[in-house]
Amino acid sequence: MNAKTMMRRTCAMLLAGLARGVTGVRPIWQGCSPSERQRIYFANHCSHGDFILLSSSLPPRERERTRAVAGADYWKRNKLRHILAKDLLNTVLVDRNWIERSDDPMVIMIDALEQGSSLIVFPEGTRNMTDEPLLRFRSGLYNLAVARPDVELVPCWIENMSRVLPKGAFLPVPLLCRVVFGTPVVLEQDEDRKDFLNRARQSLLDLSPEQQKALNHG
Repeated sequence: MNAKTMMRRTCAMLLAGLARGVTGVRPIWQGCSPSERQRIYFANHCSHGDFILLSSSLPPRERERTRAVAGADYWKRNKLRHILAKDLLNTVLVDRNWIERSDDPMVIMIDALEQGSSLIVFPEGTRNMTDEPLLRFRSGLYNLAVARPDVELVPCWIENMSRVLPKGAFLPVPLLCRVVFGTPVVLEQDEDRKDFLNRARQSLLDLSPEQQKALNHG
């Protein structure tokens, strides 16, 4: 094991311990179980701490090979952030500015999958600062499903993280959090992009506390 791998493993363990200490995060495997299969975990996005909380909810071996996809525009804004994202967090950095970017985000994500990594993606494309539970999904999740139908797509609802680390905050607020893992979504034969994205979005909404309460009282 080289020094960079050891450093990343140590960083992941420390962040997982910190996340559990601050949030008491509890993984709820509602629609699937931990698996050795390669996966794309897709989740709601309200905080920069979302991927840390989700990663911390995975078993150690799965956590080690799972990389978060993040916006290069944020993580390359200064040298410290870039070093943190690239060398410690091992994130997959993609450029969200489709006009000025030189590298295709799909190529970067598929390369990471080809190397054997699982991914954490946020199909909304940005943090949700609105009153809506979820923004509309962008096309990336559909494109990944088409390119790699062998990789499981697992919806994950991250609960309470927007209150633990709200926008602009540096220090987290101790609050209990959960990550709910749903039933994998499979792209159906000849399924339309819009239909698939709507179905995937609904599978994620179904895991939200509001929907769970409605189901329990229905």
